[in-house]
Amino acid sequence: MSDVGQSSSPDEPARSNDDHAELLSILEAHDIALALDTVATGDRSEFVSDSDADPAGTFPQSVASGGPTPSGVILWTRIAPDAFDGDEPLAVEVATDDTFEDIVYSGVLEQPDRIAAHDHTVKIDLDGHLQPDTEYAYRFVYSGVSSRTGHCQTLPDPESSPGSVRFAVLACQNYLNGYFPALHYVAEEDVDFIVHLGDFIYESDDGAFKGLGSYEYPDRELTLPSGADRVQDLDDYRYLHRTYRTDRFLQEALESHTLIAGWDDHEMVNDIYWDHRTDAPGGDHPRGDDPEFMSRLVADAMHAWWEYMPARVEYDPAGESLQDRFQLWRTVEFGDILTLTMTDERLFRDPPREAIPTADNVGPHREPPDRTMLGEEQREWLIDTLTADEALWTVWADEVLTMPFRLGSGPLSVYPVQGGWDGYTRERQRISEAVAAADVDNYVTVTGDMHCYIAGYTQSAYPGRVTGGEGVAQGERIGVEFMTPATTSLNVAEALHLTRGLRGKLTEPLVSRLIEGMNPHIEFFDSHHWGYSVLEFDREACTYRAYSVDKTTDASDADRELVAAYRVPEGTVTLEDVTDEYH
Repeated sequence: MSDVGQSSSPDEPARSNDDHAELLSILEAHDIALALDTVATGDRSEFVSDSDADPAGTFPQSVASGGPTPSGVILWTRIAPDAFDGDEPLAVEVATDDTFEDIVYSGVLEQPDRIAAHDHTVKIDLDGHLQPDTEYAYRFVYSGVSSRTGHCQTLPDPESSPGSVRFAVLACQNYLNGYFPALHYVAEEDVDFIVHLGDFIYESDDGAFKGLGSYEYPDRELTLPSGADRVQDLDDYRYLHRTYRTDRFLQEALESHTLIAGWDDHEMVNDIYWDHRTDAPGGDHPRGDDPEFMSRLVADAMHAWWEYMPARVEYDPAGESLQDRFQLWRTVEFGDILTLTMTDERLFRDPPREAIPTADNVGPHREPPDRTMLGEEQREWLIDTLTADEALWTVWADEVLTMPFRLGSGPLSVYPVQGGWDGYTRERQRISEAVAAADVDNYVTVTGDMHCYIAGYTQSAYPGRVTGGEGVAQGERIGVEFMTPATTSLNVAEALHLTRGLRGKLTEPLVSRLIEGMNPHIEFFDSHHWGYSVLEFDREACTYRAYSVDKTTDASDADRELVAAYRVPEGTVTLEDVTDEYH
C-alpha cells in the first residue's frame, strides 16, 4: 500500500534519507503480535480446571472474538502477569454448546514465550476450523483455571442467501465520561455481530472536561504510567486498553458477540492527520509538531491496538511507512444479503483547513484537486467496491459524518464538523457521484464520531453555497445514513449544560428541530443522550433502532429508552419513522 495524498510543494521541506532511516528504525521496533499457533493434543490434562477458581485472577480482561470469516474467528484473551508461567501451556476449546460436551476444536498454545512479549495478550486464529453461519462457545484454560465462556459467530457462506443480519453499532466510549451500562444491554441484544466504528479508548487521563458540562464519575480514574496527562508511549496505550477492558459491561459485550472493529482518532491521537511536509503524523498533542515523536507515538498506538483487538486486517511487517504496515480498509461479506465496507479515515487524511468553514468556502470547488481523507488508492478501492457490489444491501461503515452539517442560515452559515466529510468536500462529491452514476441500490452509510443520533439522506451532491452563486447544485438522494451515538463521550448538549433535569427536557426538542431545519437532508437528530444502535438488514427492509442508556448509573438496570426507529424498505430511498412500532 503506497503513500498517497496531497504532494509536497517545492517550498515544503521533504524528509531526508536520515529521516527515513529513523522512521524505519521506529517501525522495526514494533514486532506486532500475530495470531499464535496451537497444536492438537491427546492429553486432556491441560483442559482440566477448578470450577471454584475465579477466572478474573487469571484472565483479568476476560475473552473476546473478532475477525469473523465463514470458517473461523480470532479468539483473544490476556493472562495476568502475576499468574503467567512460561512453562505452563495455554489451552483453548470451542464447542457447539455451553457445557462443552460437543467440542469441535481444541488445542494447546505452541509459543508461550511470545505471550509475555505482547503484554500477555493472546490471539488464536481459527480460520479454516469452523462451520459457516454458526454460533459457538469457547473458553481458555490456564494453570487449572478456566476463563469465562465466550460466544462467537462465523460469517455465512459467500454463496448463501441469509434471511437477515443484525449488528449492534458502537462508537466513542470514553471511560472517564461515564459508565458503560449501554454495553450490558448490547450483550443482551439478539445481534449477530458488534460493529465498532472507533474511539474504543481515549488517549488521555483527563476526560472529564470540567467546565464543559461533564461530571466526575467515581471509580473512573486513570493515571498513565508516563505520569503525563496525554499518551507518551506504548506503555501508556497498553495501560488504557487494559483498564478499559476491565469494565465488566464491556467484557460482557465482547464475551457475547463477535467484534468487527475499526478505529478513529482517539485510539491514536485526537484529530490525527498525515503531514505531507514531514511525511509523519500530526494531531492534537503537546508534541504534535515533532515528526519523530509523532511517528513513534502512532506506531505505539497501532501496536497496542493490534495486541488488544481481535481484528482481521492486513499487516505487512516490511512496510516502509505506517500506512504501509496496516491496511485497516477491507470488506466483510454476509452471503448475498450484505457487503460491509470498512475504511481508514485517519492515516491518510490531509491536515485540517485553516479557513473558517463558511457557506462560501466549504464547497468542493474551493478545495485543491488532490485534497483527501482516504488517499488515492483507498478512495479508488472504495469507489470500485461500492459500485460493483452485487449484494442486496451495500453498507459503508464510514467513521465520520458523511452528510453536510450546517449551523446557521444563508451567508452566516458555518460547517463546524471539519473532521467529517465537510472538511473534504471534493473527495466526498467524487465518491457520491460515482455511487449515483452506478445506480447503487440499497446504499447505507453507518457513521459515528460526532456523539449524536442522526438519520438522514446521502446525496449525489450538496450545494457549495447556500445562497446561490458559484457552487454545486443540489443532488439527488442516493442512500440513507445512520449515526450511532456515543456510548459515554461528551456531546454538544452536555458541553452546553443542556442535558439534565428540566433544562434537558425543554432543550431536547428545540435543538433537534433547529438542526433538522438547518439541514433538510437530516430527518432525525438528537444530541442529548448516549447509548448504542441496532441495525437489521433483511430481504424486505433495513431497520435502525437507536437506544439511550443512562451513563451516570454503573448498574445493569440503568434506564434504557428507545430514542428513534426508522425503516428503509428494500428498493427505495425512503426513511419511514417506525418508532411507535417498537415502544
